[in-house]
Amino acid sequence: MRWPLILGALFAMLAVMAGAFGAHGLRALVSERGLEIFQTGATYQMYHALGLILIALLAVLPVSRRLLGLAAGFFTAGIVLFSGSLYLLVLTETPSLGAVTPIGGVCFIAGWALLIAAGALASPCPTE
Repeated sequence: MRWPLILGALFAMLAVMAGAFGAHGLRALVSERGLEIFQTGATYQMYHALGLILIALLAVLPVSRRLLGLAAGFFTAGIVLFSGSLYLLVLTETPSLGAVTPIGGVCFIAGWALLIAAGALASPCPTE
């Protein structure tokens, strides 16, 4: 399960870049509310990038790789749909893009639910 680690690190790096761009590059170009929206996208992107890295680390445990892979897929879709729609909403001033954001949020929730299921169904680790 290398792809969640690679994507997680990539998305984390891009979240730092987006946060810096929002804090420095956009300040004179968009409203205070626009900056808040952009920052929300960067924050949620970072949370779920770290979630992808966590999934990669959990793959060494006796946990369903299928459920972990599905969770990683939903986190990835959530980052693209949720954070991506917020970035585009601010940068293009297209309010209709806000309709995509909740779909990304549902993807995040589904990813966490799948991670819960993976933990609940995991084989117990042998004790020493």
